[in-house]
Amino acid sequence: MGAFLDTFLFLIWFLSESSSLFSSCKLRKQFNFNEMHKAGDVILGGLFEVHYTSVFHEPTFTSEPNQLSCQGFDPPGFRHAMTMAYAIDEINKNPNLLQNVSLGYSLYDNCATLVIGFSAALSLASGREEQFLLQETCLGTTPVLGIVGDSFSTFSIATSDVIGLFKLPMVSYFATCSCLSDRRRFPSFFRTIPSDAFQVRAMIQIMKHFGWTWAGLLVSDDDYGRHVARSFQSDLTESIGGCLAYSEILPWGDNPAELKRIVLLMKKSTARVVIVFAHQIHMIQLMEEVVRQNMTGLQWMASEAWTTAAVLQTTRLMPYLGGTLGIAIRRGEISGLRDFLLKTNPDKSNNHRNRMVSQFWEYTFRCKFAPPPAGWVEASGGALCTGQEDLASVETEFLDVSNLRPEYNIYKAVYALAYALDDMLRCVPGRGPFSGHSCAALQTLEPWQLIHYLEKVNFTTTFGDQVSFDENGDALPIYDIMNWQWLPDGKINVQNVGVVKKSASKGEELTLDEENIFWSFVFKQPPQSVCSESCSPGSRMTRKKGQPVCCYDCVACSEGKYSNETDSMECSSCPEDFWSSPQRDHCVPKETEFLSYQEPLGICLTTASLLGTCICAVVVGIFIHHRSTPMVRANNSELSFLLLASLKLCFLCSLLFIGHPRMWTCQLRHAAFGISFVLCISCILVKTMVVLAVFKASKPGGGASLKWFGAGQQRGTVLLLTSIQAVICTAWLVSASPVPQKNTQYYNDKIVYECVVGSTVGFAVLMGYIGLLAILSFLLAFMARNLPDSFNEAKLITFSMLIFCAVWVAFVPAYINSPGKYADAVEVFAILASSFGLLMALFGPKCYIILLRPERNTKKAIMGRGITKMEM
Repeated sequence: MGAFLDTFLFLIWFLSESSSLFSSCKLRKQFNFNEMHKAGDVILGGLFEVHYTSVFHEPTFTSEPNQLSCQGFDPPGFRHAMTMAYAIDEINKNPNLLQNVSLGYSLYDNCATLVIGFSAALSLASGREEQFLLQETCLGTTPVLGIVGDSFSTFSIATSDVIGLFKLPMVSYFATCSCLSDRRRFPSFFRTIPSDAFQVRAMIQIMKHFGWTWAGLLVSDDDYGRHVARSFQSDLTESIGGCLAYSEILPWGDNPAELKRIVLLMKKSTARVVIVFAHQIHMIQLMEEVVRQNMTGLQWMASEAWTTAAVLQTTRLMPYLGGTLGIAIRRGEISGLRDFLLKTNPDKSNNHRNRMVSQFWEYTFRCKFAPPPAGWVEASGGALCTGQEDLASVETEFLDVSNLRPEYNIYKAVYALAYALDDMLRCVPGRGPFSGHSCAALQTLEPWQLIHYLEKVNFTTTFGDQVSFDENGDALPIYDIMNWQWLPDGKINVQNVGVVKKSASKGEELTLDEENIFWSFVFKQPPQSVCSESCSPGSRMTRKKGQPVCCYDCVACSEGKYSNETDSMECSSCPEDFWSSPQRDHCVPKETEFLSYQEPLGICLTTASLLGTCICAVVVGIFIHHRSTPMVRANNSELSFLLLASLKLCFLCSLLFIGHPRMWTCQLRHAAFGISFVLCISCILVKTMVVLAVFKASKPGGGASLKWFGAGQQRGTVLLLTSIQAVICTAWLVSASPVPQKNTQYYNDKIVYECVVGSTVGFAVLMGYIGLLAILSFLLAFMARNLPDSFNEAKLITFSMLIFCAVWVAFVPAYINSPGKYADAVEVFAILASSFGLLMALFGPKCYIILLRPERNTKKAIMGRGITKMEM
């Protein structure tokens, strides 16, 4: 907050001092910067962290340079600045780019301090000349046309807020805050490093690849960390259904109590993956506490801010940080850079214009130039620098070009500005994008004109990476994926194991070389980091109350539902004709149920039906063979044969109730059943009436009754009674025919194939008519039960009708309460039971006498018994 307050006060001062600018056009303030310059037709500015700390003295803003000092020379930071110088030198030598136009540069050190970086940016925007040429129009030498920098997100936010007012393009190589993609607030900001929004998605892509849905998040207490914290949780949940076990802010400065609390929280958590979006200094402080509490067994994921931090890659920390996976700025190859760096040499004649080179020289060779620049910290040692020292003879990070990451972004940023400028200068008059289709002229170039071309720039680096900017000023993002490997010999290697990028055609892509990843775990495999184990197919997830979305229980799908994916949120219902498998992971066709010929029940009923039919055939054979005997002749042989034929039909019609219901079987089964039984009962009824008529005729004056029961009348009566049933069946089939249907009401997991009667009234009339004839036959037979023995068939008819009625009375409730195929089985059983009852009761005693007691099968025996009883 102190840095922001200083910047705010400075801005108020700057504006007040500039209020008289239009009257005098005189530079009111001159700052002393650590800088480096090169002349050119067009000047590009640059902001770099060459020193990593600074010290201010009161008053903060004065004209005295000795009130400000930068400390802690950073050779990699100076290499960044020299990379921009090299890129400009390479462009100037390229005959195909910016022909007849030379580029120059003005590079400043921000000293890792917001106020200095902000001041340097304003100096680049306004120029450093003491007096403009014409006071009326304030025309002076051309200021910078674009700025490469700044390195920090916070610095870039503050600077771009003001630089944007000048419409001066600013291309950052290291500021990643996603907030800088706000085009309305930062209309002139571009960057060649991916934003944190993509870095977050890249992290989530890696987590998704390894199935990590439960993680902890640590962020720094600045714009960089706060924006990540806001977006990470929502993106994690939306992309992979994951969530954060904790989200903590790492403090600035020395705060051991807070770090102890955070590490204790990490130890208690079940999350095995820890994601850290913070700066190198935060990780140094955090790891001190991690080592103190000896917290191992974590999988660290590093943001680009500390992925390649050499200070953390020590044998002391590798037991804890070994196996770390990190997002790193894309590494590139810049051929010729090392040779260019080796040519670095201080210009003693113009030392104040190239202070950064002088300070690098003093730092590297532990010497000092005389006199030292006022206000800047002198190098240690008392030797004087000659400027002739051999740079190739010393070991310095400055010359290490094996891992060019920020440098590669700087290189791309400079080339992006150069290509945009080249496109602008190639404009054909009359076809330009500006007012009146005009083009920009070299003598009157304005920074805002360059923005138009910078938005459309599109080129490919010599390393093969495409560079272009989207509508938010962000370049096509690409990151390397790094792995911290602890080799058996004790050496530490940070290995590139993959890449994550976004292309215009294929979208976001993740490529990982898993075989080369080092895992710091017992089985050398990636860890498991989930709040709850995955729900297997056949189950669904249910949230645990009061816990994050990725903490859940697994509940098996209910019957009739399934889930065929891991971690299903819901179970799907099976289609109508399907049912869930025992594992509930897929649907299977429902079992079909009907009274089948292949099942034991169907086989038994079929056997009984055929047995009854065979018995009828045997009885017919016996009666035919003994047709001349008194037993056959005395029992109305014609009706007996017709009765046997109808019984055979009754046995056979039961077969229509067995097997898969079809339309024709459904229509035929009840019709055949109804007509067969009516034919059978009609024969019995006529037989009973004949018995009664014969008995009546045996009495005096009763002979006239026999004329109504001759053979013709008997046949006619049977035919008439049967025809009535045929009419009932025909009307039923025409009005509401029985049809087959699939019934799913009886069982959830079965389909019952059955015949629905169609018209309940038709079925009731059919059954009622059979019952009416049966009751009438029973009553008549019961009345004739005490006739003489010669006419004792009435007793058999009475007994047979009693069996018949008992069977069908029992049938009704059993049929109503039997589901599916068992209803058909009950009906078949009733048909067979009643048929067997009639067959055995009516023809069993007769066959017994015919076959086993032939001495009683004589007219004398039959008539004798009758006379004896009558006489008695």
